[in-house]
Amino acid sequence: MTRLVAEPAADRQPPPAPPEPAADSTPARAVARSAVLLLTVLLLLVIVRLPWIGDLGMHAATIERLRSDLLDPGNPMVDADTVSPYYSPWMLLLGAVAKTTGLGTFIVLRLAALVGLALLLSGIWHFTRTLSTRRAAPELAVLCVLLLWGPRLFEWSGFLGLGSLALVVAYPSTFALALSFHFWALLRKALRATASWPVFLSLGVLWAVILLSHQFSGVVATLGALGVLLAARPWPGRGTWWRLGGGLALGVALLAAWPYYAFFPLLTVGGLEEIHRPLYHDLLPHFGFALIGVAALALRWRRDRRDPLVVFFALGALMVAAGGFTGHWSWGRALPAVLIPAQLAAALAMVDGGGRLVRNAFAAVTGVALLAGAWTQAGTLGYVVRGDVLATSVREKVRQPWQGYHWITHWVPYGDTVMAEGRAARMLPAYGPYTVAPGYPDFFLPDERQREDAVRRYYAPDSSRQDRLAVLHSYGVRWVLAKPGDGGLPADDPALRLVAAGPDGQLLYEVTTG
Repeated sequence: MTRLVAEPAADRQPPPAPPEPAADSTPARAVARSAVLLLTVLLLLVIVRLPWIGDLGMHAATIERLRSDLLDPGNPMVDADTVSPYYSPWMLLLGAVAKTTGLGTFIVLRLAALVGLALLLSGIWHFTRTLSTRRAAPELAVLCVLLLWGPRLFEWSGFLGLGSLALVVAYPSTFALALSFHFWALLRKALRATASWPVFLSLGVLWAVILLSHQFSGVVATLGALGVLLAARPWPGRGTWWRLGGGLALGVALLAAWPYYAFFPLLTVGGLEEIHRPLYHDLLPHFGFALIGVAALALRWRRDRRDPLVVFFALGALMVAAGGFTGHWSWGRALPAVLIPAQLAAALAMVDGGGRLVRNAFAAVTGVALLAGAWTQAGTLGYVVRGDVLATSVREKVRQPWQGYHWITHWVPYGDTVMAEGRAARMLPAYGPYTVAPGYPDFFLPDERQREDAVRRYYAPDSSRQDRLAVLHSYGVRWVLAKPGDGGLPADDPALRLVAAGPDGQLLYEVTTG
């Protein structure tokens, strides 16, 4: 019998190292890191400018009310003593900063944007690091989250495309989603390490803060957490389940105890569907490049039926599809729960996507899609670069920020009510005044419909002078903002006195008599 003799350790050769993925090579990583740096610098410059297109006025008004009274701020838009879901832990902190430092509201919003951006970039890095050890994975993940969208620009609060983020980086939705990436990463670590009670209780607090700060982003955070939990390996033991339950119970208790608004009634409010219906329009033009990530998710599913990104994506897709089939269009706000796992999967496929050929194929296709996504969102440059410097093809993509109403502050003191409609009603409360009707849906305002009807009656061409004066007196209106031809009392009415003229023909009148 031949005796088998082990060869000396010194003579054994280590197995050859696996080939380095092309996307993880030093040159490729340097390119990805440089691209992330450039995008970060661009977003920092955008924060300095803080372009106003959309809901910035609501968040500015919320800070204004909290600056005035942290404990009982009242309605942020109209002169009414009601609660508001905008009074979240994050906005409460910003209001406290404004109150204690005396900083202007828009300076505080810029600080909020800086914190949100830092949390977002670090959160993507943190969560990606729990999914891959490849050096280039975090940089590629950032690029995919910002750029892997579609050939048509899409901008909406709670969506993290570059063009959208440029407008919403100061919003609570960005803060909440950014915090969600850290939440998922910390949950994965806690499940792996069978963490202690304080860790899981802290995660419960973090979950509640996210939900209170932005409810739609809280849904995305919850779906992501379920994906992480259902993919946990090893499967959590009894002790871990007890600690998870304790963290969940603490989070629910905080949601129920939040004093600034009732959280759980928000789950049953109506009136949100029509405004969210566009989320289901043009899905491929808006999000088509993310299909690369869906292909990457299919490969991950073949390797692991309980992959966290696959489960996360499946839960998000189920909710969005259910919303589309049942007409609950507001459920489309869960689309980030579909897009984020697909975008992260596309990034990871370039460095962890199986065989070398597969990885290189994903790197090539995703690289082209990232360039196309950057071109789609090139209009972001217009927020920080003069239009005459940009190429015509880029200049055509730029959306012009709204003009503010700082010019009225010389005349209109804090807390006065202004009759205004349209965009002005969405912006004026950012400077301290109230409007008759809120510029945004307000589910906690019992007379919202009556206020909207009052504004319509004031501007209606067939309303009598007595009707218009009655509206002004009913709501304590001290000022009227209008353009010639808008309707309402004529400029020469004895009840009005012209005090200032603003951009685009806007005129500010003081209400003087009955």
